[in-house]
Amino acid sequence: MESTDALSALGALAHEHRLTLFRLLVQAGDEGMAVGELAEATGLAGATLTNHLHILRRAELVTDERRGRVIQCRANYAQMDALLGFLTENCCAGSPSANCAPSRCKPTRKKP
Repeated sequence: MESTDALSALGALAHEHRLTLFRLLVQAGDEGMAVGELAEATGLAGATLTNHLHILRRAELVTDERRGRVIQCRANYAQMDALLGFLTENCCAGSPSANCAPSRCKPTRKKP
C-alpha cells in the first residue's frame, strides 16, 4: 500500500459514523449488510448514510453489489489487511516476537 492510499483509508475512517459503518461491515463477515440494515443499525438518514458509504468506497474499504432492489455492502478485507500491513510494516523493528505481529481475521456474521 502506498502512503496516499493509507491516508485515504485513514481519512475515511476518521469520522465516527464511517468508523461505525466499517466496523459493522467487518463484523458482518463475507455476507455483509444491506444498506437498509446499516440505516437501521446506525439510525442515519438515507442521504447521510449514502454519503458516508461513498467515502468508504472511494477509499476502497467497502464494496457493494446490487441484488435486485437491495444494495449489499461488504468490508474489503484485502484493503483492511493492506492498511494494517502498512501501519505495522516495521513493527518492533523486525523483531520475530509474536507479541508484535498484527492480528488478521475474517469474522463470520453473528446471527441474532
